[in-house]
Amino acid sequence: MPDKDAGTPRVFLIRHGETEWTKSGQYTGRSNIPLTADGEKQVISSARVVVGPSKMIDPSRITQLFISPRLRALRTYELLFDESTRHHFEGKVEITEDIREWDYGRYEGILPSQAKAGRKERGLDRDRPWNIWVDGCEEGESPAEIKSRLDGVIAKIREIQGPYMHGEKPVDVVIIAHGQILRAFARRWLGFEVGVKLPMMLEPGAVGVLSYEHHNVDEPAFMLGVNMADREE
Repeated sequence: MPDKDAGTPRVFLIRHGETEWTKSGQYTGRSNIPLTADGEKQVISSARVVVGPSKMIDPSRITQLFISPRLRALRTYELLFDESTRHHFEGKVEITEDIREWDYGRYEGILPSQAKAGRKERGLDRDRPWNIWVDGCEEGESPAEIKSRLDGVIAKIREIQGPYMHGEKPVDVVIIAHGQILRAFARRWLGFEVGVKLPMMLEPGAVGVLSYEHHNVDEPAFMLGVNMADREE
């Protein structure tokens, strides 16, 4: 961060590594699909670059972690942080359904093209194409339900970080979850509705960063670029 932003708390959005269904593009919500061997390598490679003392994700600066209960997210946590660090995090980890992946309902395990074809067969989407961000999923979650559970997590984070906007205490937060829900989280962090058109991408095993402008908890921001130099103690 530039000097004017030094000490401002961060929220790290970490997507789990690759699975067979992320490779194929199948909707993966409640299913417990394990990481592939390449998926584990993705996470380990990311950890080498961004996790460690004075690195972007410095365990000594992390005050809270929110982790999806799906096995692919839990395994990503194990690969990102070594056993000693995980021991240090005891009491700081919340495994919560609030940041699980979108519940895709009857679309679970199928491709987007198949979901669209099925909806057409059932007489849906006659006026405009289906948009998951606006319409949600049959027998699954709506954008309003996604908004409700993510807003609860955001409120917790701002309560944690709000008193320390100038770095009085290290209060970085880590979220380990899934591609769709993390993109929804970023929208809500910025104050946008889940259905707003805001194209974003987050690769398996990758890290996104959120923070605040002007050391102000009421000015949440998305960090478009992050300086990868070691952070000073």
